[in-house]
Amino acid sequence: MIDVNVRGLLHGIAAVLPVFQRQGGGHLITVASVGAHEVVPTSAVYSATKFAAWAITEGLRLESDPSLRVTTITPGVVESELAESITDPVAREAMREYRRNAISPDAIARAISYAVDQPADVDVNEIIIRPTRQRG
Repeated sequence: MIDVNVRGLLHGIAAVLPVFQRQGGGHLITVASVGAHEVVPTSAVYSATKFAAWAITEGLRLESDPSLRVTTITPGVVESELAESITDPVAREAMREYRRNAISPDAIARAISYAVDQPADVDVNEIIIRPTRQRG
């Protein structure tokens, strides 16, 4: 999780910043998680990596020239194949139950599209998007 969610983000930023600087601007989108804002049992490391992704992205926004727009998309429970990759039957069933009221990946795509479609003088900093039934 640390390699993908933190180091991967840092490598991605390092790859695109020179391009954005050469072209005079750009828009960086980071996908974090509501786990960045809440820790539940067994999620401490995951939540820490998603908080790091949020903090890195927010720091980049604050430290960058306004020609670089920076957005963090923060999804709640989203449909995925994750539950099917869990080998422990109890954990797999718990994940299936957790994802029972998940929203579609298309909802996340629409949030990203909204942020990207704004005029150059509008910087959508963060969108938290989750199922209506997900209250925490």
